[in-house]
Amino acid sequence: MTRKPTKAALPSAIRAGAKDPARSKEEAPASSRATRAAERRAAIVEAAMDEFIARGFAATRLDDIAKRAGVAKGTIYLHFKDKESMFEELVRIVIVPVVARLTALPPPAGSVRDLIEAFASSFLKEVIGTRRGDLVRLIVAEGPRFPSVADFYYREVVSRGIAAMRALIELGIARGEIREKDLARYPQILVAPAMIAVIWQSLFARHAPLDAQEMLRVHLDLIFGERRTT
Repeated sequence: MTRKPTKAALPSAIRAGAKDPARSKEEAPASSRATRAAERRAAIVEAAMDEFIARGFAATRLDDIAKRAGVAKGTIYLHFKDKESMFEELVRIVIVPVVARLTALPPPAGSVRDLIEAFASSFLKEVIGTRRGDLVRLIVAEGPRFPSVADFYYREVVSRGIAAMRALIELGIARGEIREKDLARYPQILVAPAMIAVIWQSLFARHAPLDAQEMLRVHLDLIFGERRTT
């Protein structure tokens, strides 16, 4: 008669109620493969950002991205369909979260101006003089030549930001903080200083440095009126 194994003879993993060891051996390599794949994807995205910023969208080649990432060119196609889809991933990772913070903000307990000023200040710090800013400037410069890239950026970033700004403007009008009601028709005016600062930084900063934060304050004074000091 076949003797059943005692509890002591069973592997400790099974005694603890863990998965069958044979299955664990299969899952461990799978988990390791997934980790390596994620690391390769991250390396490709990082290399793509470096290449896009250095060369521009049109001049960037997948061969150069692969070389910088330390992978074979064929590996890129395991993660991305083409250069355009890679650029879209960059926008999702680098730019979209910044705008998402604005769209996720609850109605302000304080003034609308305070909320807009806080977000705009954060945006200026996270974009001006950073690689995010380089990416935005790249879209501005090459978007007309690559409409699909510009369309994607509009859908994922611009349209969301504009909708959020319009909602804040309408709230400001309803509260009496903003007197010019037509501003809701043109929420682009509210974010104009941010775009001016991004473009100015790359083109003219060496000739005439721009205090983007102070420009924002003056801009908001024009919309909301000057702050009263006590």
